Amino acid sequence: MSDREPPRRRVPGPARPARPDGRRRPGPGARPGRRPGGARPRTARPGAPRTIRLGSPRPRLRLVSLMLTLVMIAFLVRLLQVQAVDAGEYAAKAQLNRYVVHTLAAERGGITDRNGVALASSVDANDITADPTMFTREETEISDAPEQAAALLAPILGQDQEEIAEKLKAKKTRYVVLARRQTPEVWKQISDLRSALAKETRKDSGTVNVLAGVFQEPSSKRVYPNGDLAAGILGWVGADGKGGGGVEQQLNGELAGKDGKIRYAQSGGRQVPTAGSNETPAVPGSDVELTLDRDIQWAAQNAITEQVEKSKADRGYVIVQDTRTGQILAMANSPGFDPNDLSKADSDAMGNAALQDAFEPGSTAKVMSMAAVLEENAATPTTRVTVPNRLHRGDRLFQDDVDHPTWYLTLNGVLAKSSNIGTILATGQLGDTQQEANRVLHSYLRKFGLGSATGLGFPGETKGILAAPEDWSTSQQYTIPFGQGVSINAMQAASVYSTIANGGVRVEPTLVRGTEGPDGRFTPAPEPKKTRVVSEKTAKTLARMLESVVDDEEGTGTKARIPGYRVAGKTGTANRVDPATGKYRGYTSSFAGFAPADNPRVTVYCAIQNATEGSYFGGQICGPIYKEVMQFALKTLQVPPTGAGPANLPVTFKP
Repeated sequence: MSDREPPRRRVPGPARPARPDGRRRPGPGARPGRRPGGARPRTARPGAPRTIRLGSPRPRLRLVSLMLTLVMIAFLVRLLQVQAVDAGEYAAKAQLNRYVVHTLAAERGGITDRNGVALASSVDANDITADPTMFTREETEISDAPEQAAALLAPILGQDQEEIAEKLKAKKTRYVVLARRQTPEVWKQISDLRSALAKETRKDSGTVNVLAGVFQEPSSKRVYPNGDLAAGILGWVGADGKGGGGVEQQLNGELAGKDGKIRYAQSGGRQVPTAGSNETPAVPGSDVELTLDRDIQWAAQNAITEQVEKSKADRGYVIVQDTRTGQILAMANSPGFDPNDLSKADSDAMGNAALQDAFEPGSTAKVMSMAAVLEENAATPTTRVTVPNRLHRGDRLFQDDVDHPTWYLTLNGVLAKSSNIGTILATGQLGDTQQEANRVLHSYLRKFGLGSATGLGFPGETKGILAAPEDWSTSQQYTIPFGQGVSINAMQAASVYSTIANGGVRVEPTLVRGTEGPDGRFTPAPEPKKTRVVSEKTAKTLARMLESVVDDEEGTGTKARIPGYRVAGKTGTANRVDPATGKYRGYTSSFAGFAPADNPRVTVYCAIQNATEGSYFGGQICGPIYKEVMQFALKTLQVPPTGAGPANLPVTFKP
């Protein structure tokens, strides 16, 4: 043991109070005037333990508490934003990503003729759709998945490759339509190709099925089983499922029905069967029954097509109408188009020219002038009219279609020989002055339907052109009586003759008999408007006069004769206004009439525009068409001959 005494443990003295500036006060023995901090540190004794002073934990605790508080506040603010402020937006995004809403296309109603024969119907088809999210780089691990898929689909769908690729790159959607109303064969090609790619993907994990995101939805495709038959009336259905012309456009609301909707949960582009769905069923469209007779329509279309080709004409039209009801039995145009394949259709032929073309009718309009003369008691069928070779009126020298010596005609003969000069002389008797005669004639033209819509409400229909009588030029007041200087459409022309055939009562033409809804209930079309134009006596007299045009050897319509039937008709050959230049070029050739003349049942009107080969006279090229179509219609409707003899009104007189 050491002789030294163990060192004494230093016992700390009492804590010295701190100064106001935070420094400790000097202890006893400190020199006055020196700060403790300036004292020289004492040297610890050898072997003495070192003293460690611990820092206060309170500042650290305060800092940690502050940080935790800020974090909690941030979480709380975000929570309030998500659940309260932006709750709707996030819910919508969640629904968008999980739920898909698809339209259930309504089945389009069919169109039939008056006997129920299908003219337009719908068959099963497919809409080709895709989920763009399944073509992204994240999903496929390749950058050009849309382009690869588009390259495969374009030849099958017959579409532009770049357009398909753009659809597959669509953002913020899981549903795009690549092509509508494709045949089952088209989907089978896509499905087979997709299955082949899926097999390759299973064999080689490095390949990708770029068609995995392509799907199909049941739809329907519009078909026209008779090809181009009645195409101008029926119209067509566009890629958007809406009618693009004709009845398809006019009655699109009734035909289209009402689309439904289905909402379901989906994953990977497929429906989740256990998640349920919400469906609003589609309501099918109504079937539309037209007044057309398919067989009569075929006869009319075949006849006008052959003559237009033979005459190398611009176009032609034939209308067949039931004189009693105003129902249209046929409305044929040539050239036409096939609504099953619009890619091959001529845009100029895709309308309904019989309603959309406005043209000067020529001599077929003389029947209205004669109706005014008879109704106003200005003359009778046997009134004598001396017709010179030339007639000076206003600023013009008028002539007939052929040079002739002075004709001595009855009023009936003026109509039979289609004399322009005789018609001017006859209508001049409608008033004490030419201005008064103009007003009287204008009133009858209006009552016959000129210058007004036919009542069909057909898309693109023209009203024609009929100026007010005070606006008639010096020449118009003499040309309008024989059908120049006024414009009509083919339906208006046919309606004039049906009015005479119906005893002087004009019945608005109709094209729709009625509709049959999804419930099977048939709703007939509204009754057409009827207007008395001339008296029954005047109408019967006109019918007898029109017989002379066909029956008399001096008439201009002998080629329209039908063995066994009494035929009433009128020829027309008018100067034609070229729609391209606005100047007269070529002719409008026409024939209008009805049969049987003494008990009318059917009206037929034919017109051919700008025949350039062979004859251009209406009696020569339209008379035979009238005969062919009228014969067919009378047989189809089983209309027997009346058995009565012809009227045999005098055509000429001896001076």
